[in-house]
Amino acid sequence: MSTIHPVLNRRRLLALLTGAAASGFLARPSGADQLFAQVDLRGGHDADLRGLLPDAIDDQSRLFQRAIDAAAAEDRVLRLPPGSFVISNIDLPDGARIAGVAGATRLIYGGRGHFLLSEGARRIELAGLVLDGANQRLGAHVSGLVHLSGVAEAVIDDVTIAGADGHGVTLEACGGRISGCEIFGARLAGIYAVESRGLAITRNTVRDCANGGILVHRWSPGEDATLIDGNRVMRISARAGGTGQNGNGINVFRAGNVMVTNNHVSDCAFSAIRANSASNIQIVSNQAIRSGETAIYAEFSFEGAVIASNLIDGGTVGISVANFNEGGRLAAVTGNVIRNLTIQGPYPAEYAGFGIGMAIEADAAVSGNVIEGAPQWGVLMGWGPFLRAVNFSSNTIRQCGAGIAVSVVEGAGSALIASNLFDAVPGGAILGCRWTEVVTGDLARDGAGKFRHLTLDRNVVA
Repeated sequence: MSTIHPVLNRRRLLALLTGAAASGFLARPSGADQLFAQVDLRGGHDADLRGLLPDAIDDQSRLFQRAIDAAAAEDRVLRLPPGSFVISNIDLPDGARIAGVAGATRLIYGGRGHFLLSEGARRIELAGLVLDGANQRLGAHVSGLVHLSGVAEAVIDDVTIAGADGHGVTLEACGGRISGCEIFGARLAGIYAVESRGLAITRNTVRDCANGGILVHRWSPGEDATLIDGNRVMRISARAGGTGQNGNGINVFRAGNVMVTNNHVSDCAFSAIRANSASNIQIVSNQAIRSGETAIYAEFSFEGAVIASNLIDGGTVGISVANFNEGGRLAAVTGNVIRNLTIQGPYPAEYAGFGIGMAIEADAAVSGNVIEGAPQWGVLMGWGPFLRAVNFSSNTIRQCGAGIAVSVVEGAGSALIASNLFDAVPGGAILGCRWTEVVTGDLARDGAGKFRHLTLDRNVVA
């Protein structure tokens, strides 16, 4: 009776196949299929690990570096078994590919400089790993637990990243994608991408970070084209303080042509989605729940914003498209639902204060929105002389302190307010204001009168 060897490795498989060929065994495809089903020929076996052992007590940085260098040189995936590996100061060479058993292969930062670093590579891939920063201090030369710089195609799939002393992931001047990952417990932000080159950030969960969720920035305004889609971002704090620099779920700064779509963002200290000096941005079909300040913000020197089909529940201001004084202009704001706002903010109220459904200033079409439960104003239209070419039509404003506060300060530009429905607005439907001071009666009843920059038509007050 023959004995079947309990372990079938690659060398034994080749020997068996050689013998099988000589005996005519390969003429039976089903037998060969069974052999291949028992072994992974795509790369990665015990010899490839170069002495690495899972769950070893000792730091294995030297062995890990040797293993990844060899795998990259041979254009091979370094496949790691389940277990923990303590490593530090790993430099990922061009072509480095590391794959583990999702949820079971854990790389732990030993705390001596950096964790995983790559500079100038064409392609880097990480998949199926748990990366644990153990809250160990990172060196000043890196800002992220995983720090990739100038990588043309960075691919991070199905990776858990926890306990980073800085950002969970830093991507500087990178393309590629980060997808299906869970990132939590970062001292700074979960994902920090700067000067990106066609990056995609999709289907990730970013939670419980101290100062930011997903940050897409540039050093100076320019084309970025990052896609931020289908992510879940929650419980983002602002431990470093400020009035909006920190504490945002998704923050786009100076990055042009970015799309922020289909994300679920909740319980952020400041904004769910904050776009600062970000031209040609689309913020579409997101949910912004229980924001600590303005839920969705397009601010400062941007040109071009589409904010559409978002659901906002909670915040001090629902949507703000502001800073015409800094060049912020040109927006379409359509089909959003804004509700349950508050006058209680994370710092003492300034300027127009809190409890406002929407703020809008220049060169904008605003239609088909529903605003409910804004304690102060449903809409703040213009700020002093900073009002121009606003078309506000076919919106519903109900159960707000008052409907629209529109600027009647000298120098304010044109505004069309037409075919809107106002219901349960005890302070009035349309009021003229000089900054925060109401200086007219209800214009929905009295008409625009001497304010030639205003056109009011077919508004309904229930």
